[in-house]
Amino acid sequence: MNEEDKFDYLKGRGSQLNTLNKFLSNKYVQDHIEGLDEPMLENSATQFYEESAKQIVSETHSPDLGDMYAVNPYQGCEHGCIYCYARNSHEYYGFSAGLDFERKIILKRNAPELLEQYLNRKNYVPVTIELSGNTDCYQPIERKLGITRELLKVLLKYRNPVSLITKNNLILRDLDLLTDLGKMNLVKVNISITTLDEQIRQKLEPRTVTGAGRLNVIQKLSNSGIPVRVMIAPIIPGLNSNEIPEIIKAAAGKGATSALFTLIRLNGSVAEIFTDWIHKAFPDRAEKILNQIRECHGGYLNDSQFGRRMKGDGHVAEAIHQLFNLSVNRYIGQNKAPQLDHTLFIPKYGQQTSLF
Repeated sequence: MNEEDKFDYLKGRGSQLNTLNKFLSNKYVQDHIEGLDEPMLENSATQFYEESAKQIVSETHSPDLGDMYAVNPYQGCEHGCIYCYARNSHEYYGFSAGLDFERKIILKRNAPELLEQYLNRKNYVPVTIELSGNTDCYQPIERKLGITRELLKVLLKYRNPVSLITKNNLILRDLDLLTDLGKMNLVKVNISITTLDEQIRQKLEPRTVTGAGRLNVIQKLSNSGIPVRVMIAPIIPGLNSNEIPEIIKAAAGKGATSALFTLIRLNGSVAEIFTDWIHKAFPDRAEKILNQIRECHGGYLNDSQFGRRMKGDGHVAEAIHQLFNLSVNRYIGQNKAPQLDHTLFIPKYGQQTSLF
C-alpha cells in the first residue's frame, strides 16, 4: 500500500491541516464531523486578497541576520513549503498558518510606489534591499502581476543594490534587469535548493520548481554575470541532510560561487503543521526525524535562541556543519558572497529643483 493511500492526502498542498489562530477568539472544530455536509478541508483553489500597504520596507536588526531591509510584495505563499517560518506571520492577518498560508495570498500592488518613496527619503543612506525576506517574490501569481519586476525597475532606476531569494525559475523572466544590475555590481541572487530527490520535493515543497530546474536557473544567471549563492535551507536531519555534498557539487558545477545553509526550526504553529505532515508523508521515519530536530535545539522543536536557532548545536548539528564545510571546500573553495556597490545610488530627492 502506498503511504499516501493510508490517509486523505491533499495533493498539491504542503500543510494537511489548518492550525488554530491564537489571535482569534472563535474557531472551527470538528467535534461532530458526522453533521457536516461537506469536508472542512478541501483542496480548494487559491484565493487572492489585496492590501493597501502603508509601508513596504521591513527593517530587521538581528544578532543572527544582521541588518536586513526586506521587501515582500506577497504575504502567504502558494509554493506550500511545509517548513516555512513565514507561516506564523499569516496569523496576524486573521488566517491560519496551515492551509490558509498556501491558498489565501495577500497582494501588495502598491509595493513599487512605496519602495520609491522609501528611497526618496531625505536622509536615506543606501542599503541592500532584500527581495524577499519572508515569502517568495517569484511565487506563481507573480507571473501575472509582475510586482517584483516593477520593484527591480525602481531599484535599477535609483542604482540601489538588491539581493534576491527564490526557488522559482520565473526569475529568468527578469534576466534583462538583473543583467543590467549585475554589470554595476548591484545584485546577487540566492537560489534555494532543499533537495534533488523529486519524491521528497513533491511532498516537502509541492508547488515549486524541480531541483534540476533550479540548477538550470543557477547556470543561466551565472552565465549572465550575476553572482549566485546556493542556499540549502532548511536542512532537515534524517530527510535531506545526506544530500548536502550532492547539492553543493551540482550547484558549483552550474556556476554557484558560494553556499549557505540553515537548520530547520519549528517555531509557533509550524511545529504542529510539520509534525502532522511528517507522520503522514514519511511515517516510517517521522519520529526519528523529529527527535533529531529536537537534539539540534536543546530538546525542543521550537527554538528562538539567537546563535542556535538557525545553526543548531549538539552532535547531529555538528555532523551537519562538518559535512557542509567539507563539501564547500571541495567543490566551491572560498565561500564568500560578493559585496555590492553602494556608491552608485542616485538620490532623486537631491535632484528636485527649487521653485524660488
